[in-house]
Amino acid sequence: MKRIVELALVVILILSFSITAQKKEREKFDPLHDAAKDIKNAVVQATKENKRILLDVGGEWCIWCHRLDEFILADKEIDSTLHANFIVVKVNYSKENKNEALLSKYPKVEGYPHFFILEKDGKLLLSKNTGELEAEKSYSREKLLSFFKEWKRE
Repeated sequence: MKRIVELALVVILILSFSITAQKKEREKFDPLHDAAKDIKNAVVQATKENKRILLDVGGEWCIWCHRLDEFILADKEIDSTLHANFIVVKVNYSKENKNEALLSKYPKVEGYPHFFILEKDGKLLLSKNTGELEAEKSYSREKLLSFFKEWKRE
């Protein structure tokens, strides 16, 4: 009987790890990431997959960055539309790493989070204040879906 209980506990433990692993987590803004290298890698991947690149500029200190990430993760259609059409690169902006050299190549960011849409070759297409996609203390599902669909590659 003891052996059966131990075996049942092992099975439960394995299943709980499997379920936990399947839950998608919010990608963090990492001040240690080399954003320029991340973008170069994204250009290679975007070219291969015929997608555009979405630079998501923000930081772990930014409540609206967390709200946006959680909003996207919670909505399967928005999340799948985003990732089916864009290679997403998180660009950290914080006191630890402002990525000034990289961000100086783009239009000035007025608030966070901020999106830059790049063509698959890395050419800037759009600078987007995400405040325009908000609705009250969150984001607008319709505005986000419309935005991602408008800027995807044809």
